[in-house]
Amino acid sequence: MTPPEPPISRLPPAVFVQALRALEPRPAALLNRRLVVGASLEDCASFYGVSEQALSVLLLRAAVSLATKTGTAAREPSGSEEEAAWARMLVAALEREDAPVPAGLVPVVEVCRRLRAVSADVAAGREAATREDQASPVRQREDWMRRLAVAALLALTAYLYLSRPEEPPRRPRPPPQQQQSPPDAG
Repeated sequence: MTPPEPPISRLPPAVFVQALRALEPRPAALLNRRLVVGASLEDCASFYGVSEQALSVLLLRAAVSLATKTGTAAREPSGSEEEAAWARMLVAALEREDAPVPAGLVPVVEVCRRLRAVSADVAAGREAATREDQASPVRQREDWMRRLAVAALLALTAYLYLSRPEEPPRRPRPPPQQQQSPPDAG
C-alpha cells in the first residue's frame, strides 16, 4: 500500500522544481513567468504576443500539466467550451481568493496558488538545478561534442572550398552595337 499523498498545501518547493523541469519548455516558461516571477496576465500576453484570452487557455493547459506532474489528481476540461470557462475561472481565482471555482478545477487552482506561495524557493531551486546541470560531466561532454562537430563542419567547408576546381575564365562581353541612323533619303 502506498503512503497517502501530502495535501497540496504542503507540497515542498522541490516537487515544483522537479515538475517544472519535467514539463515541456513553453508551458514551464509560462508558469515560471506568471506564477514564480509574478508577471501580470497582461505582461505575459504581450511578452508571448497573444491575446489575454489565448494566454489564459495556455495557462490553464500548463497548470493542468503541472498538477498532474506533481501527483495531484487533476483532469483535463471535457471540451473547448469548458476549457474556455475554466481558463477564465483560473485567472479569476489567481486574482481573488474568493472567486468561485468548479470542483474539477479546484486541484489545479490549489497547485497554482501553492506554486505562487513558494515561488521564491522554487526560483532558487530552479537556478541551483540549472547550475548543477551546467556543471555536470554529461553536459560538459555534450558541449565538447557540439564544439567538435562545429569544428569538423568548418574544416569540411574549408576543404571543399579550397579544393574546388578552378572556374573557367570569363568571356569578355562583346561591346554593345551602336545603332546606326538610317541614311538620309534626300
